[in-house]
Amino acid sequence: MMARDGDPKYILQVENRRKNVFVTQLGEHREEEDEDVHYIPVIHEAPSKILQHHGKTLQKTLLLQKEVEHDQVTAELVAKRQEFKKQMEILAKRSAEFALKEEASRARALKFDRYLKECEQKKERAVKKYQDERKLNKIKKNEIHKLKEELKELKIRQQKLQEKVTKCKIYEDFLLKLIEVLPDNYLECGEDSLIGALIKRHETLVTANQSLTKNVSTLQHNLEKTRLEFGTLQEEHDTTKIMLISKLSELQSKGSALQGKNTQLEQYISRKKGHFRNQKEELGRMLLAISDLAAQCYMWHYGPMKEMPLLSKLDMIQEFILEKQDIRQQIVQLDEHETSSCSLKERPHKSKKR
Repeated sequence: MMARDGDPKYILQVENRRKNVFVTQLGEHREEEDEDVHYIPVIHEAPSKILQHHGKTLQKTLLLQKEVEHDQVTAELVAKRQEFKKQMEILAKRSAEFALKEEASRARALKFDRYLKECEQKKERAVKKYQDERKLNKIKKNEIHKLKEELKELKIRQQKLQEKVTKCKIYEDFLLKLIEVLPDNYLECGEDSLIGALIKRHETLVTANQSLTKNVSTLQHNLEKTRLEFGTLQEEHDTTKIMLISKLSELQSKGSALQGKNTQLEQYISRKKGHFRNQKEELGRMLLAISDLAAQCYMWHYGPMKEMPLLSKLDMIQEFILEKQDIRQQIVQLDEHETSSCSLKERPHKSKKR
């Protein structure tokens, strides 16, 4: 308690204010009346803080105050717990409803997926059935077309046979008339009779006709076979001809390209030949110039001029030029020395004159 009395934060400080003074007169004699006015202090703090800060407050009062605060806090905590419990119950109920809705939506999704699969299977079966029926319809149409063609051929054959029957009707009538005219015992006649000879002739002609028709059919079959072989050979010949033409065009293009390259190389070679010719002429002129210079700069210790190689000639010319340069330098030095000696001789003569 003594420490709290000395601590400034536990001391209540109240300013003297005039807000609670009731003014009835003008402020003429205000300074005289201020001495007898008792000011009421204004407290801005809470009652709990005043009791805490006041040094003379009883411990029981503070304890009761703390119990009241504790009861308030516990009541608020119980209310919050009840509210939290209600919210958790609501949340559990909502989560259960959400789980039920999710289960229902999953069931609907599975049902819809099953429905889609069934629809897809039905669609596949319908497409397959349509394709099978289409193939069957196509086969039936082909069969109908073949049957129509066979019917046309049979009608044509029937017409030909009808024409043949009408043509042979004359012979039938003739034979019937002949049978009526012939006696009853015409079959008992011998082989040497005219009718037997005619029958034999007819049989030989029939056999000859059959053999000839057979030969004609074989020849026609061989002709068709040779025609097919000729067609295949013609196609092979055409394909080989096209391939050879394409190869020939490629070779012609390559040949033209090579010909162009050859012309370019010939032009390059001709240019190089002209360049080499010019270089050769320049080299010949240089050799002539070197030989002329060597003749002008001849030195006896290099040997005869005709047997001297090119490098020796160049060395000889270089040595000759260097000797000439040395001689020139010596002459220049002598001239300088003479001029300097002359200037020295003239100086004492001038001094004497002076």
